[in-house]
Amino acid sequence: MPFDTPPAAAQSRLRPRTVAYWLLSVAGLVWIMVAIGGATRLTGSGLSIMEWAPLSGTLPPLSEAEWQRLYDLYRTVPQYALLNAGFGMEGFKQIFWLEWLHRFWGRLIGLAYLLPFLWLWWRGAIPRALMPRLWLLFALGGLQGAIGWFMVASGFQADRTAVSPYRLVLHLSMAFVLFGLLVWTALGLLRPAPAALPPAEEARRGKVRRQVQWAFWLAAATMLAGGFVAGTRAGFTYNTFPLMDGALIPVGYLDLSPSWLNLTENLAAVQFNHRLLATLTGLAAAGLAVAALRHLPSGFARSAALVMAASVVAQYALGVLTLVHVVPVSLGTLHQTVAVGVLAAGLCAWHGLRAPPR
Repeated sequence: MPFDTPPAAAQSRLRPRTVAYWLLSVAGLVWIMVAIGGATRLTGSGLSIMEWAPLSGTLPPLSEAEWQRLYDLYRTVPQYALLNAGFGMEGFKQIFWLEWLHRFWGRLIGLAYLLPFLWLWWRGAIPRALMPRLWLLFALGGLQGAIGWFMVASGFQADRTAVSPYRLVLHLSMAFVLFGLLVWTALGLLRPAPAALPPAEEARRGKVRRQVQWAFWLAAATMLAGGFVAGTRAGFTYNTFPLMDGALIPVGYLDLSPSWLNLTENLAAVQFNHRLLATLTGLAAAGLAVAALRHLPSGFARSAALVMAASVVAQYALGVLTLVHVVPVSLGTLHQTVAVGVLAAGLCAWHGLRAPPR
């Protein structure tokens, strides 16, 4: 098995805990990256840099001529003409710096992953069975950078003032996948496979594990729906709760044709679906808390399950607060950030309750 304890002769070289702490550090950087990305989206900063320059773009503009060149490029995109015309160099610099920080942080994550990885590999500290997954993570990180540019480029099209919601959801989903793989891999190194339990105890744990899985996948679906809320700016409409313009199901829920477009482009349907999935997740989390208190003894698994339930409730309340205040940048960014916390708590709970190997 990939996370079995190595033979004693190899213990002097392998450092699973060191590898785990490194992966968790990278996961923390990804978490911050998601927060910065949320602020970038909400401030409309993402289209301020019209060039994809993985190496030369590391440094910000160092002369007035370079600032002017980049500003002139930005003035060619529809967002400038339709939203920001005449806001001047100072206005441009405000949105530029946030997008530059977003891209710089992505480069920092790449270095924070690659350099320790090569050093640990050279030192023989990484279990051999783990190498394919670590190379996959590196490849997915590079792919995420390309997806980011693919998303940004969609905002340069005529009559667009923001990026494509489909590409935004793809970019956000990949960030969640990377974060999840990093955390799950680290947990596997820190907490090896559990020993076999008596059948009755394993049955009780199985009940809670299924509840965790339901809550986790509902939370993931809610995050996906939230990506379309963000991409279509649906959160700036229907800013009442729990009703939407006085109705439980908003008028015009199925206005678009073909009908599947309502799931991703109809503002009323997009926001309603996000609300519905969030409510189902909240109910699943409440059931999880009850199941954990009834069936689990004190310990990591019980604590992780209760933290997951609490994080879902906190995220639900934060979502309502963000909505009724018409998505201020601070609350919107925090809402996207706490979503990663829900994901982390769910992974810890699921991992703590996994069944022993056969």
